[in-house]
Amino acid sequence: MAINEALIKDDLYEAVNGDWIKTAKIPDDKPATGGFNDLVDEIDKQLMGDFDELDGKIDAQTPLLQEFLKYYRLARDFDRRDQEQTAPLKKLVAPIEQMNSYADFQQHWSEWLLAGLPSPLGFDIDADMKNAQINALFIAAPNLILPDKTYYADGNPQADTLLKIFSSMMTKLLNAMGYDDAKTKQLIDDTLTFDRLLVPHVKSAEESADYSKMYNPQTFDEFTAHSQQLDLGAVIQELVGAKPEKLIVMEPKFVDAFDEVMSDDHFAAFKSWMIVKTVYGLSSYLTDDLRVISGEYSRALSGSKAPKKQKKFAYYLAMGMFGQVVGDYYGRKYFGETAKADVRGMVEKMISVYQNRLANNTWLSKATRDKAIVKLNKLGIQVGYPDKIDPLYAKLHVDESQTLLDNAINMTRVMTEDMFGKWNQPVDRDRWEMSAATVNAYYHPFKNIIVFPAAILQAPFYSLKQGSSQNYGGIGAVIAHEISHAFDNNGSLFDEYGNLNNWWTDEDYAQFKQLSQKMIDEFDGIEFADQKVNGKLTVSENIADGGGLSCALEAAKSEDDVDIRGFFINWATIWRMKATTQYMQLLLSIDVHAPAKLRANVQVQNLADFYSEFNIKPGDKMYMDPDKRVNIW
Repeated sequence: MAINEALIKDDLYEAVNGDWIKTAKIPDDKPATGGFNDLVDEIDKQLMGDFDELDGKIDAQTPLLQEFLKYYRLARDFDRRDQEQTAPLKKLVAPIEQMNSYADFQQHWSEWLLAGLPSPLGFDIDADMKNAQINALFIAAPNLILPDKTYYADGNPQADTLLKIFSSMMTKLLNAMGYDDAKTKQLIDDTLTFDRLLVPHVKSAEESADYSKMYNPQTFDEFTAHSQQLDLGAVIQELVGAKPEKLIVMEPKFVDAFDEVMSDDHFAAFKSWMIVKTVYGLSSYLTDDLRVISGEYSRALSGSKAPKKQKKFAYYLAMGMFGQVVGDYYGRKYFGETAKADVRGMVEKMISVYQNRLANNTWLSKATRDKAIVKLNKLGIQVGYPDKIDPLYAKLHVDESQTLLDNAINMTRVMTEDMFGKWNQPVDRDRWEMSAATVNAYYHPFKNIIVFPAAILQAPFYSLKQGSSQNYGGIGAVIAHEISHAFDNNGSLFDEYGNLNNWWTDEDYAQFKQLSQKMIDEFDGIEFADQKVNGKLTVSENIADGGGLSCALEAAKSEDDVDIRGFFINWATIWRMKATTQYMQLLLSIDVHAPAKLRANVQVQNLADFYSEFNIKPGDKMYMDPDKRVNIW
């Protein structure tokens, strides 16, 4: 890999990735390419090749993989889908068409929720944030058509363009469903009207980024009193089989306005919204032409030039339903128990580094340091792939005599029923929520666990062919990043059991808020892709990046083969990314992560070793005044 040494003083990211950026090509069916994306492409290719070979050869000992392959086969039978045309979806839309009142909707509400159809309220099951050992019922607002409520502000140049593309796409889809031009126009106009009714009452991405604000417990009676129009209590009892003593309202402003939004005057608009959202969400299960049309809006949002090829689309569809099954296959074949143990050792080492740093922290009192270490010692670790597949997957059965859409709805119903069946049951802290074939990692604040799927545990993040410092600049920093989430502005509000519980002294938390504000200020307003970074939206990930990089550097320095230069070079390498302008602008609006280039460049400017290793001096563009550098963990 060619490194432009002279450029490091001005732009580490460009120095490391500049030559790659010049020649890298963004695939037509994707909005970006680079470190994470390249791994995804390689794994997709690898697994699709494997499943082609395995199709028809799987023995009865692997029934879960058999069901996945049956669904994958059904998904890529486009000749059959072209023969069936729109009939499978018309069957689903017909009962919505027949609604004449909210009472009609009420009759079908729970049934449609279980099938994954649109709903004026979202219902979810997760750990109770104040009693994290038990699963609670969470209530959410529906999604908007535009990516975020900020897009609806007056003068936003993207809004009109995007809504025109959405309307054009829906015109084609609704015409294909048999609606004439006048009815199609009415359905779309009504849908946009109903969508606008939601906007004042829902949270922006920035507001949603504050986890503590999603915890608004209400009693059953308090919650159900929010609507005279619909029987909220009835639908809840149909979903969970009881009257919960407590529900967690994630968007109280929306729930307060629920009856206003769902007034009799708005019924026609609501009905149109249901039809349009259903057709939009499920057209990709129909003919290939409709699959391609139904992606026009999302491609406009991301800047992707072309739809996915048929086979890859079918694979993604099947993978979406059988993620843990595919992940188990991938993890056991391509990762294995030896690598699992090796990476777990790395995680435990990073935890010990973090523990040492907490013990020697200079800005926390002993009382808070001790509580932080208790939380660290209770941190759950999941590496590679689960020891066993979630029993849910044994309930998923594919009937090849039925259509692809029928199977999707049937299995969605099984999965949703399984989720609601977990209400008021003990939280399974060992349950994986991400496929092992996913190039990602996460921290769950309600469970105090960190998860590292097998797919991310390879070069450039991790390889036995790389030196230890390179590995620490890659996967080491990612591991410590996830650990740091336990102590970012969100994670810091939760205790060792995942309860929303203040374990800080007032003085220490005030100091932490000051440091968090410095991190907000460090990123806020940086110009990127003709827009500006939102420091508040990205603060939790930036705190985690800063802590992760700093702790990983300490771990690298403890090894005999320490190579500080290699550490920073690989840190910049893992963030390489070439993306469409549309995609970068979309991420700036809704993503809690800062742009990849800034993640690479800004965090190293906070570390003294970066300056000494590359002889960075005042006047160099990578130089930052010491009083502006942010070091929290």
